[in-house]
Amino acid sequence: MHELEVPRVTLQTGLHVLDLLGVLAFSMSGALLAVRKRFDLFGVLVLGCVTAVGGGAIRDTLTGQTPPLFLRDETYLWFALLGSVLAFAFGERLARFERTLSVFDTLGLALFAASGALGALNFGLGPLGVIFAGMLSGVGGGVIRDLIANEVPEIMYRHDQLYATAAAAGAAAVYLLHPVLTPFQAQLAGALVVILLRWLSRRGWVRLPVRRLPGE
Repeated sequence: MHELEVPRVTLQTGLHVLDLLGVLAFSMSGALLAVRKRFDLFGVLVLGCVTAVGGGAIRDTLTGQTPPLFLRDETYLWFALLGSVLAFAFGERLARFERTLSVFDTLGLALFAASGALGALNFGLGPLGVIFAGMLSGVGGGVIRDLIANEVPEIMYRHDQLYATAAAAGAAAVYLLHPVLTPFQAQLAGALVVILLRWLSRRGWVRLPVRRLPGE
């Protein structure tokens, strides 16, 4: 009995750590945008935190887990604040490592999309509900960030880099694999699908079609 519980706890701890890394990356992404927009310190903290926990809050609300996880476990908020402060203090230096931040951003997207899909499955949602909840879990914070910063959300026009589509595909993978895999395996597989699609799209091998009107 105890031999089976130890690996499960270890895996949960590992997922928790990766989740926090995703929160840290998301918060730095939002805070860096706020720095570029010349927000003051309070504005930077708000935008960074909203970006970091917004998607998770949407996920928890959709799947009936209230209050949201970031309010039940304040570690998420502390990591969001840490990332925001780092971006405010070292914004110029961090901007040089935008590719590294993009890696963590993709990791956060993958983990949140997969965990959102798994939470929707546990709540008994159907295939479209699972995909929608997983996608919103991954991209929700970024959409809120762009709206607050008076930007058009990137997921609406960045056809050359799959983002929301990758999150939706990862959530769909969780739904399809859940009957034949353990929840952890399904979540890991869904996250890997997101990472793979992001990698392929960043190299220009996969992109969404764009409709152009005559004369454009």
